[in-house]
Amino acid sequence: MKLTQGCFSFLPDLTDDQIYKQVQYCLTNGWAVNIEFTDDPHPRSTYWEMWGLPMFDLQDAAGVMMELAECRRVYGDRYIRISGFDSSHGWESVRISFLVNRPPQEAEFELVRQEVGGRAIRYTTVRRPAAHAST
Repeated sequence: MKLTQGCFSFLPDLTDDQIYKQVQYCLTNGWAVNIEFTDDPHPRSTYWEMWGLPMFDLQDAAGVMMELAECRRVYGDRYIRISGFDSSHGWESVRISFLVNRPPQEAEFELVRQEVGGRAIRYTTVRRPAAHAST
């Protein structure tokens, strides 16, 4: 199952050249760029581990790409995403976020439905154990 989080999630995975262009777009707009990684991509897990500090005041995406290459070298078996944070007044929020690395075996989730009092229904997202191919 292909995890769909962030921009471009329904498109094929971005190439490094496409990632470079998206990062350059962030930097051109004056946004801070950061790299994060996790082994728990649950939709409500918003706190991923940061790779270093957010990169402020960069002019060229090459610096971010060097950090991304190092992060992939160390955590290539995890999800890695890049985010662009706009600190301008009125926004002060992440403007773009997209996955740049996926583990070989993607996490799988299922939606569990529970009926409760008053005919209300509750939904919970549960992570399923990784499916292993039979040999």
